[in-house]
Amino acid sequence: MRIAKLLLITLAVSFTSSVLAAEGNIAVVDFGKAIFATEVAKNRLKQKKGESGYAALSAKYESTVADMKALKQEIDTKGMTWSTEQATEAQKKMEFLRADLELTTRKIQTDQQALQNSIVQELRPKAGEALQELIDEEGIVLLISAEAVVTAAPSLDVTAKLTDRLNKKTQ
Repeated sequence: MRIAKLLLITLAVSFTSSVLAAEGNIAVVDFGKAIFATEVAKNRLKQKKGESGYAALSAKYESTVADMKALKQEIDTKGMTWSTEQATEAQKKMEFLRADLELTTRKIQTDQQALQNSIVQELRPKAGEALQELIDEEGIVLLISAEAVVTAAPSLDVTAKLTDRLNKKTQ
C-alpha cells in the first residue's frame, strides 16, 4: 500500500513538473457556474419563474410552509390543554401538510432540473467553443475543474472569462 502511495506521489510530482516546464498556464474553471451565470440562463430562469404553473407551485409551497408554522405555533401554545383526540387530529394534519410539502418540493425540483438540463443542452456546444478559444488565447496547458480543486488563487480561475465569452457568443 505504501509503495502504491509513493508511486502515485512520484507520478503527480513528475506530471506537475513536466506541466510547469512546458511554460504554460494552469487554470481552474467551473463549467456549470459559467453556463448558469450567462444572460441566457438568467433569462430562462426569470421566464420559468413567470410561468403560471411554476408560480402556482411556488405559491403552494409558501402557503404550506405558512400553514405548518401556524399549526406548530398552535400546538406549542395550546397543545397541553388539548384532548387526546385534538392532539391526534393536529398530528394527522401536520403529517398531511408535511407530505404535501414534500410533493410540492419534488415537483419544483423536477421543474428546476428540467430547466437546468435544457440550458446545459442549449449552451454546451457554444461553451465548448468558448472554452477552447480561451485555452488557446491564454496559453493554458492544464485546465482543472473547480470541483476537483481544494484551493486555488483567484487569478487562476477563468470561469468569469468563460461566462463573458459565452455571453458574447449567445447574443
